[in-house]
Amino acid sequence: MNNDLNSIGLNKKPSDTTVVVAMSGGVDSSTVAGIMKKEGYKVIGITLKLYDDGKNVASSKQCCSGQDIMDAKRVADKLGIEHKILYYQNKFKKGVIDNFIDSYLKGETPIPCVQCNQTVKFKDLFEVSKELKADAMITGHYVKSITSGDETCMYRAIDENRDQSYFLFNTSKDQLNYLRFPLGGMLKDETREIAKQLELNVADKPDSQDICFVPNGDYASVIQKFRPESYKKGNIKDLDGKVIGVHDGIINFTIGQRKGIKVSDKIPLYVIKINSDLNEIIVGPKDKLGKKIISLDNLNLLVDKSEFDEKIFVKVRSTGKLLEAKIELKDKDKAEVKLKISEDGISPGQACVFYKKDKLGYKVLGGGWIKN
Repeated sequence: MNNDLNSIGLNKKPSDTTVVVAMSGGVDSSTVAGIMKKEGYKVIGITLKLYDDGKNVASSKQCCSGQDIMDAKRVADKLGIEHKILYYQNKFKKGVIDNFIDSYLKGETPIPCVQCNQTVKFKDLFEVSKELKADAMITGHYVKSITSGDETCMYRAIDENRDQSYFLFNTSKDQLNYLRFPLGGMLKDETREIAKQLELNVADKPDSQDICFVPNGDYASVIQKFRPESYKKGNIKDLDGKVIGVHDGIINFTIGQRKGIKVSDKIPLYVIKINSDLNEIIVGPKDKLGKKIISLDNLNLLVDKSEFDEKIFVKVRSTGKLLEAKIELKDKDKAEVKLKISEDGISPGQACVFYKKDKLGYKVLGGGWIKN
């Protein structure tokens, strides 16, 4: 028996260790597959076919496009590893697209990438990896995972501009103990340099920017396509309840939005609240956007509750900064978050993710969904 842990924290030689690499066709996951192969692991690459917009163009900035599947296949051939394609369009439609649309129709601002990780990517792919008797599942996400014994903890990536821990807060403990994220300690430039050294065809491929089923960020057109009846005119009201305009559908609005309200006033107006039950938009001045108390539900905790006694930080949007807060954990997967300083534009449907700083960095404690 080899007493030394391998590079993914397992007490096995790499040559005796089988890993499944989730290969999206981008530079990050392709590089991870290359690293694993170079280190001597038995690598199985799996690419998920989730959505088909009918565009197999090399310049596509959407993830999971047809072009991405071809790129993943070429990388697998170059590395000489086994490659499988799983066709999950129906699962993706039910677990991600339908949820996305339902959330917008409730006046929320959903995050489909979290739902995608929570369902098809980490739930279904996790099960397939187990069926293949893989010792671990590897992804190209920029988060740090630190394994000690049978426990793995998640930390923010060292490259804060690339950190994806916000999108992975809903990972279960079982999944986290099985997952590995080799890029968490790297900068993006380092990843691309490794891809070039490995002579991968995706070394200079642009990063995916759009949600795969939302071309050019036009989410309203997607909702109109699947639920054309959702475009209903309704009232725009001020904070006193006075009708000051008419909107074409609440799906066109998010909390904190300024552009596109089409109501003139002496001062700039922002969307303060969306009342989906009454099909109305409430607008007001910017100083009414700030909130200090947030209610969460559907919590997912990755650590013991005792860790919440210390200084906690939260993120309330993927591009937001860390905010100091007090967390009151309640029964039935609920929590109340009290921010030290008020934050603008907090929206139901977004995630609130918890962090604690220790000697290894910012540890992800879990998170929940913003209710109000």
